[in-house]
Amino acid sequence: MKLVLLVEDEANQRLLYQTELVDEGYEVELAADGREALEKLEARRPDIIILDISMPNMDGIETLGNVLSRDNSIPVILHTAYSSYKDNFMTWSADDYVVKSSDLTELKDRIRLALGEPKGE
Repeated sequence: MKLVLLVEDEANQRLLYQTELVDEGYEVELAADGREALEKLEARRPDIIILDISMPNMDGIETLGNVLSRDNSIPVILHTAYSSYKDNFMTWSADDYVVKSSDLTELKDRIRLALGEPKGE
């Protein structure tokens, strides 16, 4: 089972994404901010990281830089409510960029693609 590290500061969204991803057959590790994500990364290497950008303590862009400096082979998908971050060259280091939506189909498809899995139904 593939391990997804989901980094999201909004508790309700974390739980929704966790439920949806577990239903897709993934194991999900949760982190509420970048600092917690880096602690989780030290303890256990995920297969992919889903990373919010706008978070307290350590934002997603700073977290992305730290993740890439530790292990640049882990795919990272930036998942944010703000499409304007696409213009920030620091976000270009991520493997993908998905604007948040109430429909998680695009996110799930991008996760499968990043992990080299067949597209869902």
